[in-house]
Amino acid sequence: MSGFDEIETAVVIRYPYLWSREASRGETEGRKGRPVVVGVRLARADGDMVLFFPITTKHPESDRFAIEIPAIEKRRAGLDADMRLWIILDEYNSDIIGHSFYLEPEPPVGRFSKAFFLPVLREFIARRRSSSEVYRAR
Repeated sequence: MSGFDEIETAVVIRYPYLWSREASRGETEGRKGRPVVVGVRLARADGDMVLFFPITTKHPESDRFAIEIPAIEKRRAGLDADMRLWIILDEYNSDIIGHSFYLEPEPPVGRFSKAFFLPVLREFIARRRSSSEVYRAR
């Protein structure tokens, strides 16, 4: 079992997320490691593709597609339950396991429950055409 086997839907890991606004300015590296939630892991012959959604403490603007994380879910995910946190869903990073310069084979921070995260993921799927992707694999 490799350290990457635990990267699956609803798992929270640390990852140097690159915001779409930074990528549009030509930046190629995330400024810091932050918690992200794995949205989807898609099996592919040349390495599984993974979609990551950022978790932030910054209150999102009203036009953003974001979900505030309830306290019980913050605890399950290994996040600070005393801070207000949001999952941003109108942008995401995609990366390829085995080809990534950014993924580390470290244990997850935690995991959201299916009862919380699957409806969030369904809503993302319904709105995915309006989301911005930053492709991180090289």
